[in-house]
Amino acid sequence: MAIARLKFLSKDEEEIVHEQSLKSLATLGIMVKNDRVLKMLGDAGATIDESRSIAKIPEDMVNDAVKNAPKSIVLGARNPKHDKKLPVETYPLLTTTGLAVYTTDLETGEKRPSTDADLANFSKLADALDGVDVNWTTVTATDVNQETLAIRSLWTALKTGGKHVQVVPAARDGKDAWKQAELAALVAGGEDELRKRPLFSVIACPIAPLTFDTGPVDAQVEFAKAGIPVVAMSMSLSGLSAPVTMAGTLVNINTENLASLLISQTAAAGAPFIYSSESAPMDVKTGLMDYSSLMFPLICAGASQMAKRYRLPTMVASWGVETMSPGLLLPFSDVFLCAVSPLSGSDMISGAGCIDSAKGASLEQLVIDSYMWEDVRGMMKMYEVTEETAALKVVEEVGHGNSFLNHVHTARNYKKELILRDPEKKKWQATMSDKMVPEVRELVQRILKDHQVPSIDADTLRKGDELIANYEKELGV
Repeated sequence: MAIARLKFLSKDEEEIVHEQSLKSLATLGIMVKNDRVLKMLGDAGATIDESRSIAKIPEDMVNDAVKNAPKSIVLGARNPKHDKKLPVETYPLLTTTGLAVYTTDLETGEKRPSTDADLANFSKLADALDGVDVNWTTVTATDVNQETLAIRSLWTALKTGGKHVQVVPAARDGKDAWKQAELAALVAGGEDELRKRPLFSVIACPIAPLTFDTGPVDAQVEFAKAGIPVVAMSMSLSGLSAPVTMAGTLVNINTENLASLLISQTAAAGAPFIYSSESAPMDVKTGLMDYSSLMFPLICAGASQMAKRYRLPTMVASWGVETMSPGLLLPFSDVFLCAVSPLSGSDMISGAGCIDSAKGASLEQLVIDSYMWEDVRGMMKMYEVTEETAALKVVEEVGHGNSFLNHVHTARNYKKELILRDPEKKKWQATMSDKMVPEVRELVQRILKDHQVPSIDADTLRKGDELIANYEKELGV
């Protein structure tokens, strides 16, 4: 089958990235700021320098981790019709943005700190939009206890949406991870059902370069044991937290992912794992990630090729225009780069609803990004290229210089072969424009009023609330 994909690295270049990653793991090692996890790696065969918290990883450990990792996983959803399987066959799954600290008020348009009620609205809207497949915990609920932010965000997202949830941030430590799994098991119908169809997954970010912090790595181990998919998101900034070269950035991304995979598989062989990167060059003027860089889609493509080398599910690309306020306020070149990234071969792409370089999120922008994605994702459908589909017999029947319009072959196949775009999905896509925002705002208000999400039964709701309340008592918060 022919599918549109952006290929960046040659086979020889893939081999260089792979070999340099193995060399990095074996000679430089990774810093693991957690004695329990460090000991776990040492018991499994790593060379441990306790004074520096460094684990040096031999190649055979890496090979075993790659071998043990599942090559396909299911992202379960509270509403089973939204279950998703990785890897995808055609276009990638779209997620919302995550962890934004402010939103634009739906009534006034003003920027304000985001709340738990906002998170509920984002989850409900994501549930209603066909273009969105996976629901990140989109905004930071600033009005809840921040010590239990992750589990409260998961609970809100599960209650108000029926799609798979990805939690950002993952968890404060191992205990927090187990409490999240316990909460989701209430909804899934038990621990065994949660393992079969995990209703949530988590974003786990190493600290580039090559460092795993105390609480997050502890949580990653426990998530692996519970069967919760871990998305190992390397955030390597070329020139700041990774070498400035393209090759150096890709090697750091790959090394961190292999190290994260090793941690998960050492904790629980066969634990679901997603190779991930949200890496980009540094903007030398601000020190921030430059997602509008010409390098960004190439980094995505290179990382995707490495993940596919190991046959691992991937989330290494993004979607969303990321302007300072809702609309499509980008020049064509930036929109073009946004459109190229999903061609990287990634199984998932993140970012719908994002504004202001992920610091903010907008309900209106979530709809705009979803509508744009619905309009263009068909470009990544499968095309069958065979002697039969080459249709020389049809050419012979039509004859030189004649039209295929009236031939039965056209009537039978045009809906399957041609991408027929929806005019309604295109009308908001003028660049450097926010004229569509009032219309989009009205649509958001209608969706939030009318869309119905299947409810969780009252007994499960009560148990979930009690679990969180008791957990907060244990923490003394």
